[in-house]
Amino acid sequence: MRVLFLTQVLPYPLVGGAKIRAYYMLRYLAQAHEVTLVSFVRDDDRPEDVAHLRQFCAAVHTVPLRRSRWQDGAALLQSVGRRQPVVIVRDDVAAMRRLLRQLAQATPFDGVHADQTAMAQYGLWAQAVAGEKRPFTILDQHNAMYVLVGRQAALERGARRWVWQREARLLARYEADLCRRYDHVLTVTAEDKAALLRLLPAQEQAALADKFTPLPICGDPLERPLLPLVDEGPHIIHLGTMFWPPNVEGVLWFAREVLPLILRQTPAAHFTIVGKNPPPEVRALAEPGAPLAGNISVTGFVEDPAPLLARSRAFIVPVRAGGGMRVKIVDGWQWGLPIVSTTIGAEGIQTRPGENILLADDPADFATAVGQLLGDKGLRERLRKNGRSWVETTYNWRTVYAQLDNLYTPGAPARSPRRPSLAIS
Repeated sequence: MRVLFLTQVLPYPLVGGAKIRAYYMLRYLAQAHEVTLVSFVRDDDRPEDVAHLRQFCAAVHTVPLRRSRWQDGAALLQSVGRRQPVVIVRDDVAAMRRLLRQLAQATPFDGVHADQTAMAQYGLWAQAVAGEKRPFTILDQHNAMYVLVGRQAALERGARRWVWQREARLLARYEADLCRRYDHVLTVTAEDKAALLRLLPAQEQAALADKFTPLPICGDPLERPLLPLVDEGPHIIHLGTMFWPPNVEGVLWFAREVLPLILRQTPAAHFTIVGKNPPPEVRALAEPGAPLAGNISVTGFVEDPAPLLARSRAFIVPVRAGGGMRVKIVDGWQWGLPIVSTTIGAEGIQTRPGENILLADDPADFATAVGQLLGDKGLRERLRKNGRSWVETTYNWRTVYAQLDNLYTPGAPARSPRRPSLAIS
């Protein structure tokens, strides 16, 4: 089959859950189908990254995506007029629509695979302009975005809370429409499937439930060997993009409320924050004069974090908002790292608390769990061994994504009827 695969981020290198999800989906489909990738690119995306993707894609096309505070403000104003979420209006780029029109009219694609909610409008656009041969559409929703944004709103104050609440309401309306419009919807977790179905009336829920398939984010244990750990003391690490609000909030919560409790028992404990674009409030944690500056390091983006990970006794996921699935837990298992997470941080992931991960939610319990890892080598080794074994059997893309074969067969999935849509503007 000819498949048009649309991504909002270039799915390589494998940094962050969105890229990892899209990359292995793309790899799996490219084994049996002719896949054309169309992706937005940023200034830091490299030609060699595009060249890597061309190894298994029939073609790769890119469209520049540039962001600024001025554009964000303009998107907010346009969102009011269009009654669409800011994140959708902001990424509505004329150059992407022109490219997709050209491709859809030149190539008889059998299917269009839109990766993430941000690309949903383009998947429907490519279908609409395709001409007589109408391709089926699959949306990989990743998260129920309205849930993620709603949880973040609960942690905000004042005007910021109102903005986030408004965005959550608009996303709920928008995502309900997408569930009706797309021929099939993939989610990362069963919880996200249930959350999306809750947006629909009961009668519609029953009618549309079969068009949803939960598939977790997977990794490749064959290509990622266990890290050889080097014990250099009581090191704690957080790894994740630091422009994602739930990561920022979680890191600040850990540094301000949990780390001081850990230091009472382990004064030499050191917390390293690794991730792209840390905001000022995160960078301030390690600046001279900060209360715990001597116990915190903020690195920003690190091309190869392996040495920092290998020396860490505890890999933390202190997420208290968000939705979907934190791929960093799957990564941590692949690397053989002992993990402590909040319940929300591990949401949507099959875990065995006490065997392959430790879970805690309030500051005292989280501090106790991290303290156990810092002081108990046997516990660290047990979590390391069991986590690696778990990811090899439960989160391996080569086996789990075989479920896509049921969707990418001639004539499937059944096409939804044409109808007016909020997603095409």
